[in-house]
Amino acid sequence: MNSHREHAGDHPNSTPRITSPILVTGAHRTGTTWVGKMLSAGGEAAYISEPLNVLHRPGVFSAPIRHWYTYICAENEADYLPAFQQTLAFQYHAPDELRALQSRKDALRMGRDWTTFIAGKLGKKRPLLKDPFAVFSAPWFAERLGCQVVITVRHPAAFVSSLKRLEWPFEFKDLLEQPLLMKHLLEPFRSAIETVSPVDIIAQAGLLWKIIYQIVAGFEGKFPDFITVHHEDLSLDPMDGYRTLYEQLGLAYNAEAQQAVRDSSSPTNPEELSKDSIHAYQLDSLANLSHWKDRLTGAEIERIQEITGETASYYYPALSWN
Repeated sequence: MNSHREHAGDHPNSTPRITSPILVTGAHRTGTTWVGKMLSAGGEAAYISEPLNVLHRPGVFSAPIRHWYTYICAENEADYLPAFQQTLAFQYHAPDELRALQSRKDALRMGRDWTTFIAGKLGKKRPLLKDPFAVFSAPWFAERLGCQVVITVRHPAAFVSSLKRLEWPFEFKDLLEQPLLMKHLLEPFRSAIETVSPVDIIAQAGLLWKIIYQIVAGFEGKFPDFITVHHEDLSLDPMDGYRTLYEQLGLAYNAEAQQAVRDSSSPTNPEELSKDSIHAYQLDSLANLSHWKDRLTGAEIERIQEITGETASYYYPALSWN
């Protein structure tokens, strides 16, 4: 994948400015919001949240989304490509958004999003799509839209623990009802998907983690420019972790970005956020690392390790389960 570049000037020492869009993806509840917010904190990228969320705002993205983890490829891109091209060009659909407003919260969100789009266009910022539900489609975003791709991964026990705490089940029919997704990527998982318990969050979350990150592992050989980042690494050393990410993406790790990273991970932040603040990201990053050990029973941890199996061992050593 080649980054789009603009020449910074005729000076022999000038560095070309990278203009590629950025996609931050990975399973939901793996830190995509934190990563996306931090990468946009330096002012060179404009943060756009979850166009592939089935509840996305029409002002931000004009195409309807019917399934969680919608899969986009060459065979169905006609349904999505024009809408994404408009979003990446910071074309905000104000009339559509006005018709969809139902509350004061919606109106405030419209003001926020419209301001982001205006600032992005006027400031010639790089669009940054934060969207966990784009993870299966990451190759399409790279090849068709020229995105630099960042994929977050979080320990499977921490992921399952988060879904358990929030009481968030997953409807696997959203995967089964996408023939191209099943055909191209998920057919080997069909039996497990069809037989997973509809009421067992531990089994559901473990299987979802395994599916997503087995597919992501398969991307690595085909797309060496994809950047995979461990949530735990960023939490342990956020300042240097984000410095590396900024460098990999051609972003300036300026004073504003560094301060945002400090503020987001400070030990003075809460160790855990309220269930009413599920999209907040300012936490004591070190304290947040071990919550899953308190939320899950020993038997649940063993089940998760059994479900995620070799896929988990690809990303995390056996000692990480202790």
